[in-house]
Amino acid sequence: MPRRTGVADLPLHSGTVPRWLADRMRDMGRLIAESIVENYGKKEFLVRLSDPLWFQSFGAVLGMDWHSSGITTSVMYALKRGLNPIAKELGIRVCGGRGKYSRETPQELWEVANATGLDGYALERTSKLCAKVDNTAVQDGFQLYQHHFIVTDEGDWAVVQQGMNSGAKSARRYHWCSSNLRSFVEDPHTAVIGENRGQILNLTAEKARRTRSSILDFS
Repeated sequence: MPRRTGVADLPLHSGTVPRWLADRMRDMGRLIAESIVENYGKKEFLVRLSDPLWFQSFGAVLGMDWHSSGITTSVMYALKRGLNPIAKELGIRVCGGRGKYSRETPQELWEVANATGLDGYALERTSKLCAKVDNTAVQDGFQLYQHHFIVTDEGDWAVVQQGMNSGAKSARRYHWCSSNLRSFVEDPHTAVIGENRGQILNLTAEKARRTRSSILDFS
């Protein structure tokens, strides 16, 4: 079962990665992913992506060695460009993206399902649930604008998605992984990393069970 594994807060920066760096990140990301899969397996690569600290370090190794919201976009774009062309051999596919590309996630997941025999309905539902929890069940002032769904041909998956708070000029990254989840809506995270911005409405907290049950219908 899946679990949400962490959150990271990042300064919101504009700009684009130069082409030479984007290509370097693509090539290095592919080689590192291949090495991890060969030595530790596909599931381990997803577990590492779902660790917000490992993800940040991974981005620095690839060349995004500054603390910025752009690290999420550039790392996931690099992985999508690097891994999808070898998805059949590696057994890992990156779906979704930023803005309009995030809305293409269900279609891309169905393409994976049709190619591998996985349950497309379950993958689509999982993608939407992860986004719904971070956008609605946890009301922390961040609106999602990125959604990346990484899935293996064995059905394991990870989600890396990011929300924006334009007033605070910051972004928050949310990590999920398909390991050891008890529930999508009760304490799905194992770590939260970021600045304390005061009280938030967190319907995923165990203490909010009665409140959550009174407003959510799971029938």
